[in-house]
Amino acid sequence: MESRTNSVPEPLDRHLEPDVLRALVDEGGLTRMGLRPSLGTYIRQLWERRTFIRVLATSKSYAKNQNNYLGQLWSVLTPTLNAIVYILIFGVILGVGKAGIDNTIGFIVVGTFLYHFFTGSVNSGARAIRGNLNLVRSVRFPRAVLPISSVLAELATLGPALVVMCIFCWLAGYMPNEGPVPLEWRWLLIIPTVLLFWLFNTGIAFFMAKWVAITPDIQNVIPFVLRFVMYGSGVIFSLQSFIGDSPFAPVLEHQPIAVYLYLGRSSVLNEPAYPPSLEMWIWGIGWAAVTLTIGFITFWRGEERYGRD
Repeated sequence: MESRTNSVPEPLDRHLEPDVLRALVDEGGLTRMGLRPSLGTYIRQLWERRTFIRVLATSKSYAKNQNNYLGQLWSVLTPTLNAIVYILIFGVILGVGKAGIDNTIGFIVVGTFLYHFFTGSVNSGARAIRGNLNLVRSVRFPRAVLPISSVLAELATLGPALVVMCIFCWLAGYMPNEGPVPLEWRWLLIIPTVLLFWLFNTGIAFFMAKWVAITPDIQNVIPFVLRFVMYGSGVIFSLQSFIGDSPFAPVLEHQPIAVYLYLGRSSVLNEPAYPPSLEMWIWGIGWAAVTLTIGFITFWRGEERYGRD
């Protein structure tokens, strides 16, 4: 009886010339994975995915509070409750917020609502890469889509909150011992103020997304930094009334958060200490342009590392 043995065929010894390989790659439209594209190509890829960015931002905004009974109402309730707490403590009990301010309620409301937009952008930017690792590792797309859509989602939730903020400020003008808050054309300036703030926050989100993706421990430090920035930016009290002629006064008054709070208050409120200022608009435009540009380039330079560290 003959025994049959299984024979394994010899492996094919096939080598393709570099020119042939290059032709096959070009024919199939293949690109090498894990490489950072040029800056121009990267921007073009983002523009081609603008619809994806908008849909992703909308879905994030909608999913943010969908598991709560009150749902999207929390996007308005959270800054409102924060403002009420700060008004009671710093405006009524301690009286700190009244120094140099005609309408304490409106002053604190504007500061709280706009700063809530900043903190939300920072935190969502920090989670942009680390919170979407499965998506980053499985789908090929410009990673800048994630921080951009995160801040855009915060902007979407800010819209209804701005309406509530303006109503609060207007009603505050009728409260006893509070200065008037008349409806004027300059209220429209809150729109470019928020847009500049959005561009600035997007730049910050680029920094946070990269730093936290590379060094996750940074995320644990963010709450302390945000608390420091809140007290150093005059969110609940007037900086001018406390720093006076201090050598640090120009730095504190012209740092970005203080600038955007100034622009918001000069747009909505009728505060003598916060008149409309062309200088502050220049500062606001400058901070937005510089932060967005440097943040975007910094994030782009780490493109090939995201999802691998």
